[in-house]
Amino acid sequence: MTVRKNQATLTAEEKRAFTNALLELKRTGRYDHFVTTHNGFIMSDTDSGDRVGHRSPSFLPWHRRFLLDFEAALQSVDKSVSLPYWDWTADRTARSSLWAADFLGGTGRARDGQVMDGPFAYATGKWEITVRVDGRPYLRRALGEGVAQLPTRAEVDAVLAMPVYDMAPWNSSSGGFRNNLEGWRGANLHNRVHVWVGGQMGTGVSPNDPVFWMHHAFVDKLWSDWQAKHPNSPYLPAAGTPNVVDLRDTMRPWNDVTPADMLDHRTFYSFDTEPASAARQR
Repeated sequence: MTVRKNQATLTAEEKRAFTNALLELKRTGRYDHFVTTHNGFIMSDTDSGDRVGHRSPSFLPWHRRFLLDFEAALQSVDKSVSLPYWDWTADRTARSSLWAADFLGGTGRARDGQVMDGPFAYATGKWEITVRVDGRPYLRRALGEGVAQLPTRAEVDAVLAMPVYDMAPWNSSSGGFRNNLEGWRGANLHNRVHVWVGGQMGTGVSPNDPVFWMHHAFVDKLWSDWQAKHPNSPYLPAAGTPNVVDLRDTMRPWNDVTPADMLDHRTFYSFDTEPASAARQR
């Protein structure tokens, strides 16, 4: 079974395999399909209308399936590759190893945000931004400029302690675990990380930056951690709720995937911190 590892523990060979698989998906055009899909949903998800991938209870199961599809694409290139996760409560600065030239490359230059080093630098000729919000064809970052600090472990633990998954009105004003993790309320966890990275990560085309996948792999892990802490707290809402995806409703763009199908990640992968024999009911 696939094991998702903390990016800080990856070997040089594992880093190369991951970045090479990303570059191959980009070369063939498959990568940009994921960028287009994400941008379409983030633009259409609104507080007062139909919402699926964001500002809604299905934020977590939607992204879990989105990451699974992307991981499968990576593994079609190299079956040894899995999605690493970035624990931004521990690797908190622009000097952390994931931003090194042998992995994701670092922050952008001052005048235009262009990433100048690493495999995704525009100068390599291998990572042109084609699904754009503006005319610039290069990957941009501004690490730590949009917001000074990444979320802390204490802030994460406070959100993990929340006992209810979600609640009415099921949007960005809701209480509950999901909305506090997504970042529209409280400590602003997931959203704050997007802003901290900056560049394309601060827009609907955020998957243009490969760190998107590592960020969301950690958000996904935090959901699994919350489930372990609150085994009797179900996905909500269960049924009959306008404009959102109930437990057994289909999530677009898939025609056969519901939140119920996504509740147990161990059907698909494990995290490196989990015992191999771990078993719990969801």
